[in-house]
Amino acid sequence: MIHTLTAPARWQQVDLLSDLHLGPDTPGTLARLEKHLAETPAQAVLLLGDIFEVWVGDDARHEPFEAGVVRLLREASTRLDLFFMHGNRDFLVGAALLADAGMSALPDPTVLEAFGQRWLLVHGDAQCLDDKAYQAFRQQVRSPAWQAQLLTQPLAARQALGRQMREGSKAAQARQLMATDLDAEACRALLREVNARTMIHGHTHRPAEHDLGDGWRRVVLSDWDLDAKPPRGDVIRLSAAGLQRLPL
Repeated sequence: MIHTLTAPARWQQVDLLSDLHLGPDTPGTLARLEKHLAETPAQAVLLLGDIFEVWVGDDARHEPFEAGVVRLLREASTRLDLFFMHGNRDFLVGAALLADAGMSALPDPTVLEAFGQRWLLVHGDAQCLDDKAYQAFRQQVRSPAWQAQLLTQPLAARQALGRQMREGSKAAQARQLMATDLDAEACRALLREVNARTMIHGHTHRPAEHDLGDGWRRVVLSDWDLDAKPPRGDVIRLSAAGLQRLPL
């Protein structure tokens, strides 16, 4: 059964964003997130995965950088309804972090019922079916048994693994993102199953809108990197007027 999130009547605008890849070396991105959360006119913000560059377990939430992000989200949650969907970088986010940050879990996939429409929300990695190696890896690391075993390791060991992932794989990850995309038939099948016309996702870092035929479409969020030259990022805002892409 695919999860459904029904927007309450007080939601007049909903923001969707993904792939911020927050880390100590992206202060501009973190500052832009703080500004957006403080100034958005939306009543709800849905974070569709890879909000953190890497997340090694909820016990890391007390570390200096992570604790700062948690404080920022918790403060925003006093004004906004915040929702979090796991991505391929932060799949180890658990209940403790969500509670401390004032966020609610958003399963992947989720159907958002809002403004008289049904919007299908996913992170996007599960639909990259041509990447067989990644799909095997994804199945492994999403296993509760595998995650439980990893989390028995000391935090320092997991942090070292996270640093290795950040420093040693950026070029390979960029090549992988450019070489893979979501499988069109898998997207159409999922839209058909949930009776939605629009899928919204991140993951690929290639903001665009794709016509899937028969009135279906796939809308891709940008990643965020406000420390890059030129900076990049966007937000998709849903309202009664429809879907609007807002560059940062």
